[in-house]
Amino acid sequence: MAVPEIVIQAEELFRLGSFPVTNTLLLSLLTFGTLTATGVAFSRRIKTIPGSFQNFIEFAFESMLNFINTILHNRAKTEKYFPIIATVFFFILVSNWLGLLPGVGSIVYHGLHEGKAADIPFLRSPASDLNFTIALALISVISVNILGVAAIGFAKHFKKFFNFSGPIVFFVGILEFISEIAKIISFSFRLFGNVFAGEVLLTIVVFLVPYFVPVPFFMLEVFVGFIQALVFAVLTTVFIGMATIEHH
Repeated sequence: MAVPEIVIQAEELFRLGSFPVTNTLLLSLLTFGTLTATGVAFSRRIKTIPGSFQNFIEFAFESMLNFINTILHNRAKTEKYFPIIATVFFFILVSNWLGLLPGVGSIVYHGLHEGKAADIPFLRSPASDLNFTIALALISVISVNILGVAAIGFAKHFKKFFNFSGPIVFFVGILEFISEIAKIISFSFRLFGNVFAGEVLLTIVVFLVPYFVPVPFFMLEVFVGFIQALVFAVLTTVFIGMATIEHH
């Protein structure tokens, strides 16, 4: 058996015009479809007197709401920003867990990658593609700044970054602006590094010992997928909390 090739760049499956569709993009769309279908199906089955499954879902969401409230310390603000935070959490969580399903990464076809013959997997974990994590980081950071402007106004929000009232506050503002750029790098590389490293670990372990031994590593990656989604959501919550209050 040949040693499996580890490729950082997502493999292109086909093109829609000039737009390349990669295996990570395909699983991202599958994640979106799964969440959308689940949400629509559940919304149509909501009852005044909930059953056991609805009770569990309501308990999970209430627990998440209370957890976010411990960070923001404002119930009204928590309920206002809960949808975007929950969306970020569940999208990353489901995409990470779908990337661990049997067949993802192992069902391949023989094609060309960068002009060379290669076995290309049809599906691959989205967060193992740096394009995906950078896009999520950009969405998160831009959303934080938009919410900050909506909460305290354009002038007050950007005065945090560009303040000409004195040399010290001007320098501090520049550091704050640099930190906004650093958030994008931190967000994207943290998620990418953990998920990609997990994929490489599982690939190597399955190649060396295909039976029984990979199970603990698989369970570890299930846990890591949850933790990474939680960290991304918690940091987004913290940054929203910081952006929606006035700095003095």
